[in-house]
Amino acid sequence: MSTLGWWRLVYAAFAGFLLFHGFSASENAPNYSFMHNATSAPFLSYYDYIVVGGGTAGCPLAATLSHRANVLLLERGGSPYGDPNITKLVNFGASLSDLSPWSPSQRFISTDGVINSRARVLGGGSCLNAGFYTRASPEYIRQAGWDGRLVNQSYEWVEKLVAFEPHLGHWQSAVRNGLLEVGVVPFNGFTFDHINGTKVGGTIFDEQGNRHTAADLLEYANPRGLTVLLYATVQKILFRFRGRRSRPEAYGVIFRDGSGIEHRAYLKYGFKNEIIISAGALGSPQLLMLSGVGQVAHLRAHNIPVVLDQPLVGQGMCDNPMNAVFVPSPIPVEVSLIEVVGITHFGSYIEAASGETFSASVTTTSRNYGMFSPKIGQLSTVPPKQRTPEAIARAVEYLDNLDQAALQGGFILEKIMGPISTGHLELQTRNPDDNPSVTFNYFQHPLDLQRCVQGIQTIGKIVESESFSKFRYDYMSWPGLVNMTEHSPINLLPRHYNSSIPLETFCRDTVMTIWHYHGGCQVSRVVDPDYKVLGVEALRVIDGSTFNYSPGTNPQATVMMLGRYMGVKILRERLGN
Repeated sequence: MSTLGWWRLVYAAFAGFLLFHGFSASENAPNYSFMHNATSAPFLSYYDYIVVGGGTAGCPLAATLSHRANVLLLERGGSPYGDPNITKLVNFGASLSDLSPWSPSQRFISTDGVINSRARVLGGGSCLNAGFYTRASPEYIRQAGWDGRLVNQSYEWVEKLVAFEPHLGHWQSAVRNGLLEVGVVPFNGFTFDHINGTKVGGTIFDEQGNRHTAADLLEYANPRGLTVLLYATVQKILFRFRGRRSRPEAYGVIFRDGSGIEHRAYLKYGFKNEIIISAGALGSPQLLMLSGVGQVAHLRAHNIPVVLDQPLVGQGMCDNPMNAVFVPSPIPVEVSLIEVVGITHFGSYIEAASGETFSASVTTTSRNYGMFSPKIGQLSTVPPKQRTPEAIARAVEYLDNLDQAALQGGFILEKIMGPISTGHLELQTRNPDDNPSVTFNYFQHPLDLQRCVQGIQTIGKIVESESFSKFRYDYMSWPGLVNMTEHSPINLLPRHYNSSIPLETFCRDTVMTIWHYHGGCQVSRVVDPDYKVLGVEALRVIDGSTFNYSPGTNPQATVMMLGRYMGVKILRERLGN
């Protein structure tokens, strides 16, 4: 072997070590020297990689790329650090119900009528969600065509900073035991793995109830290779046609800071430099369209110059429908979000939340009602199309006037795998701050509805199980609980109902989101298996918008893994090994 060849091997081995062990110069959250308000940014700058979206995928992606390149990470929201509505488990729901312009969540209502939220904060959805951490199944990984070894290494890289084992209280333990009693077996103990049966999964909340988000993964970054700009809203991707090439090439972005001042960031010269969109299931297809990549007629209707006719941008939008039953408890229950899951053979996942998440938050004087608050749109009193702001206000007023005893208890929920039903996304305006129009078509496919019905039936068996007996009133029947859930925002004091509701109707009328929407830039439709946008040079999309199905029972672990995974793959390509 020549001397030059030997040194190349040494260099490649050293580069690989750095990828998986990092530099000693890393920094601890929240004291990142590389994080700045976009108002301080130069009007013109140059980078090897520009990552649009500092969310669940964007943070691990940018942290990884920073070890061998100069990276700009643009986030339209602010920092999650120092905000107890984000960082404290007991305040879950407070950010989701905050409708102010500076809220870390931005509410949107699908055309189906279901109220949802998209993240507007560094760390993305990991700053707002219920915290459950679980991996995708081995079958999902095989179908995605991912390298299994690198996937496992990437999951482990994430888990060292943000994943913890929960300590089950009495409610979650009763749900676990009830699942086993009704046949959702075997018991797989505590594991991050996706295995049929019942398990205790991970959580991004530590023992003190502090949330750890994708923003914490920036601790892995090389601070000399990364610039993070907050309150930086990208207006569009810039494209050019060089020489005789017919394919458009991304070469820069235009973004505005919080004062509305325009800035431009360009890629440095180099054929391996790229722009990577990680703006989420709504933001990524929306930005492609705003930049001229989309269906021609739709772009022209909004007076957007067409760069590439790509009619599949915004198609295949999905949201895993969730339905829940409230179980009033004769005894107090602990505060808990999602900690246990039953992975059924028929394609429904059973989970639970409980306790004084309905109490007042430490930063407000009113109850926030936790994961199923009408303040965040989780309102089962009325069918989705009727969930107006007025209906929400009436439900909140009603619940504020209820005695605390009426809210004692918890929820057992089911959500379906997949889903099979799909919808689409369209622009409403040319303003990137405005929400696009989204249709999910919940339960359009009959198998989705069948899975919901089977999931609700399983919940009924759990409620009636011996394992759960101390958490239910003896005189409340299962049909009565279903009726009560259908006809009240969260709960009334225990009462009887004479008639039962068909479960198909219950599923349709009480459908809610669990914030697992995905699609819009799917693999083999909008991007190739390496997440490069089809028909375009120097542009990728890496986030949940590329998923055809939601991975595992909850997607956040896999979205964080994907950011790390693709960061490593991109750097390997860059280094030529």
